[in-house]
Amino acid sequence: MSSASGSTYGVISSSFSLLFSLSGLVVGFASARISSRVLLFTMAALWAVAQLPVLVVASVPALVAGRVLLGAAEGPAASMSMHALYKWFPADRRGLPSSLQISGAALGMLVAAPVVTWLITGFGWRSAFVVLAVTSMVWSLVWWRVGHDGPYGQERPPGADAHPPAGTARASARGERLPYRRLLLNGTVLGSIAGAFGASWALALSHAWLPVYLRTQLDMTPGGAATLISAISAFSLVLLLSVPPLVDTLRRRGVSSRWSSGAPQGVAVAVAALAMAALPFVDGRGAHLALLAVAFGGHAIVFPLHYMTASAVVPPLQRGAVFGIVAATGTLPGLVSPYLTGHLLDSAASQNAGYTHAYLLSAAVMLVCGLVALVAIRPERDARRLGLTGATDPAPRPAASA
Repeated sequence: MSSASGSTYGVISSSFSLLFSLSGLVVGFASARISSRVLLFTMAALWAVAQLPVLVVASVPALVAGRVLLGAAEGPAASMSMHALYKWFPADRRGLPSSLQISGAALGMLVAAPVVTWLITGFGWRSAFVVLAVTSMVWSLVWWRVGHDGPYGQERPPGADAHPPAGTARASARGERLPYRRLLLNGTVLGSIAGAFGASWALALSHAWLPVYLRTQLDMTPGGAATLISAISAFSLVLLLSVPPLVDTLRRRGVSSRWSSGAPQGVAVAVAALAMAALPFVDGRGAHLALLAVAFGGHAIVFPLHYMTASAVVPPLQRGAVFGIVAATGTLPGLVSPYLTGHLLDSAASQNAGYTHAYLLSAAVMLVCGLVALVAIRPERDARRLGLTGATDPAPRPAASA
């Protein structure tokens, strides 16, 4: 890799996040007026369109343009799909559905890494873009056909329920809204953002630089690197499918949200940070691979859990907007981490030293984020302060008789 290529590659990788956070913020507020069905269809269609520029003009500007559009379309994807999902499940039944939703990303990596490698090596790099475009368009059409909004958390007309069910949040039951300043500046939301920020830092580093690191520093073949990335995704998938359902069980047994869903976020990011910090100082191949799995896969549970903790202190009517804000700020590392890593590689005496600096910096950022999440996330306390004690989403209303 030449001196300039590290920074160039970092710019291409970071371009994906140029509009990622901004679009997440804008679409989050739009979700109060536009159905999740329309928003998710539009995003999926744009994913397909984003694959086209580089097929027309094979150049760095075209690749950057496609990635900017892709980032703008994908920025709201996680928060809006989670917002749509929460309309189908009550608060104490969201762990497993959330984990299944987020695990789609890990499953996608598990499948896509070897498939895309096979397409590129067997049919050329353009084939990968074509297949991704077709897949995105097919999914968008299927979603338009089958996607609908669920019954939980829908806005009720004023006076529709003068006597809300016992245990239902006062603000959410009456369709009231709270000032966004109060919603965003409580410890639970800030801690959830911190957890997402730390996890997203590792995720962005993984997407942009882990394949390059495996090939240049560990001398892996493209197929070997793809296999390891799939294995890390499989590890993430196991965590996603096991931890959030356990959270639901703990909540139904009376364990507070702070310890059932808040603390695991902070611990996961902190442990991943420690594994990241140890990477440059471990020589054994097996230990190195194990640390890579923990550093780049162990944080996966944060993504469903940070939405669960944030939703506990937000009225359902404002959930989409707050999810958009949480996602926008929590995913900012995608704009910074890839470029900063490329800069560190270019400025270091050797690539090995550059990766050492990048991993230590990443570990420091992630450790701080993990500790903030561990200390700050206290849903029950913050719900009381906001007047949402005992908050749950409104139960679905029975259909009107004919």
